[in-house]
Amino acid sequence: MEISGQMLIGNQRVMGQSGGTRAINPATNEQLEPLFGYASEAEVNRACELAEQAFDAYRLTSLEQRAAFLEAIADGIMALGPALIERAHAETGLPVVRLEGERGRTVNQLKLFAKVLRDGHYLQATLDSALPERTPPRPDLRMQKIALGPVAVFGASNFPLAFSVAGGDTASALAAGCPVIVKAHNAHLGTSELVGSAIQQAVIRSQMPEGVFSMLIGAGAAVGQKLVAHPVIQAVGFTGSRNGGLALVKTANERKEPIPVYAEMSSINPVYLLPAVLEEKAGTLASQFVDSLVMGAGQFCTNPGLVLMQKSPAAEQFIAAAKLALEGKPATTMLTPGIHGAYQSGCAKITELNNVQIAAKGQPAATPNAAQAMLSVCEASDFLKTPALQEEVFGPSSVVILCDDLPQMLAVTKELEGQLTATVHTAPDDHVAARALLTSLEKKAGRILFNGFPTGVEVAHAMVHGGPFPSTSNSRSTSVGATAIDRFLRPVCYQAIPSELLPPALSDENPWKLTRMVDGSLKN
Repeated sequence: MEISGQMLIGNQRVMGQSGGTRAINPATNEQLEPLFGYASEAEVNRACELAEQAFDAYRLTSLEQRAAFLEAIADGIMALGPALIERAHAETGLPVVRLEGERGRTVNQLKLFAKVLRDGHYLQATLDSALPERTPPRPDLRMQKIALGPVAVFGASNFPLAFSVAGGDTASALAAGCPVIVKAHNAHLGTSELVGSAIQQAVIRSQMPEGVFSMLIGAGAAVGQKLVAHPVIQAVGFTGSRNGGLALVKTANERKEPIPVYAEMSSINPVYLLPAVLEEKAGTLASQFVDSLVMGAGQFCTNPGLVLMQKSPAAEQFIAAAKLALEGKPATTMLTPGIHGAYQSGCAKITELNNVQIAAKGQPAATPNAAQAMLSVCEASDFLKTPALQEEVFGPSSVVILCDDLPQMLAVTKELEGQLTATVHTAPDDHVAARALLTSLEKKAGRILFNGFPTGVEVAHAMVHGGPFPSTSNSRSTSVGATAIDRFLRPVCYQAIPSELLPPALSDENPWKLTRMVDGSLKN
């Protein structure tokens, strides 16, 4: 499929006329063809109008129809073949193997939500029979969840497939029955057009209403802010910077009708190395940590940006082994010149702090926009006095915090901001300390993992990819996993509704064969 530089508004391809831009190859700083036109306010309005017109017809499609639609999108993405991977590689500098894996993840999460739809459990269909003999009588009550309405989704820079045009936010919103308007990320516009075209074709082939999907392109924040402010939009999915996420939250809250913004923003993902396990395998843990730190040039929202351990010879051994491992790591290309510049600025701020020691750096950069990894060390007492050390440095930079004892480690934990993840490495002799730590971490993180590293988020029913502020703007939800669909739903109770007017999920005939809660018991 040829890349045209056009936006996708409903079933049409439209060249924006409000200026434009070209994607950049970050490995060379070369501009890539073609020119992509920016959306005007009229084009934003047109996409929203189509989404509003499509909403009722789309949300009333059957579970099977929507599931088949999601699978058609997955098939369309795979049918793009090598062209998608080649373009994504040119626009991001990410390795081909990584992108192939990300494509698989993108397709798998579409298929996961197809299964969620066919299962139907997400509707939480609940029936309470009428009790006419009771005093006072109880009417017939039935409840299900329904779609919120059109959703605005913002493509993420660091995952051009899995958190972008057909990523988790789009998949879960479409599964819920919500039309989606995507604001494509300017770092990978060609990739976005290819994937968006696959969705557009799936809409047509699946005979879904026009307006179920649109993709817009815009400069800076202008188009995104117009989209969030538009009265048709009922929820927002965003992955990006804290400043960007908070700007969208502000706009959403200032609307006549405020709407939820599910923004994934910033996290430094602390890793705890407890004494017994550190004594057993300091060198191994150091090597595994460094591999996690530099993976994908550190451009993961779950990158391990903080390591906490108690002072000991084993801790010194860990630092020495990590230094040796890091010094052998080559600098790798970051996603955009802007991200690279921000990374360099963040590392410079850490370097300027008097109470932080730079323990090691990776190999120097030899190409444009390549990130040189950095490891720093700080005393816990100094960390507690230095708020700047809690700021995310997006890239392969991490800080080791040396604690005097477990109480000081717990004191540091208490002062941490909300996180997407927290990791604890333990041996059996560490379990008493780990239990105390776990109690604190439950209040700080959306996912707590033991004896692993946080990079990599499994797409599964039990996964939580969210957490307390500022890791996300709403800690009661997840952007990955089956329950991500809940963000785009709301409950409706139907009281004494005539049987012929009940929605399929709540009818006595139960045509979708759902497992439902009936008078307090689960029944098929």
